[in-house]
Amino acid sequence: MLDSKSEPEPSSWTLSVRRFLQRSLPLSHLLPDRQPVFVGSWVYVFGVLAIAGLIWIVISGVILAFFGPQWWHQSGVGRFVNSLHLWSVQVFFVFMVLHLWGQYFMASWRDGRAKTWMVGVVIFAFSIVAAFTGFISQQNFDGQWIAVNAKDATNAAGIGSFFNVLNFGQMYGLHIVLLPMLVGTLIGVHVLLVRMKGVVRPIGKQKTAQPSDEEHAS
Repeated sequence: MLDSKSEPEPSSWTLSVRRFLQRSLPLSHLLPDRQPVFVGSWVYVFGVLAIAGLIWIVISGVILAFFGPQWWHQSGVGRFVNSLHLWSVQVFFVFMVLHLWGQYFMASWRDGRAKTWMVGVVIFAFSIVAAFTGFISQQNFDGQWIAVNAKDATNAAGIGSFFNVLNFGQMYGLHIVLLPMLVGTLIGVHVLLVRMKGVVRPIGKQKTAQPSDEEHAS
């Protein structure tokens, strides 16, 4: 008679995923109550401010998409929301660039964090495309001028047959649906990787430092 303890444990993809998450993202990492002191660096604050700017972009963008171009050009409230959307984009890019360059000079890809760094760079690239389609979607002379010049640029690059920047419906759909979903998903992945791997230590800082010197209550 076989001992029940010697029986092989049944395999299950849900069990494998659960064990992977338990190993890679325990609750102490997902919802930490203490953080290293260097988390208070302005480099990480810039990343949080970029996410705050993105939240305002999404809120104002949803309102603009709901009421349409005529509202945001002819209504006083619409022009205010349109300006709020524009300046939220500026805030998002300013702090994202500061965060990106700060992480570059900190060599944030060290200690197994290459994926976190690469996802951040991809977020920056797709954010540029999202801003570009947003300028084209303004439905004014500025948007038309940008679209006409962009058409020449895309034709010269050989991708004009894939993206018709003179097609407002195509650009508007990319701007309000596909690209926001893509950027939002990548930011979620980026934050998740930060939680899994933690933030990078300053260059030259030893890993054997005392906890009292390394951590503070969050």
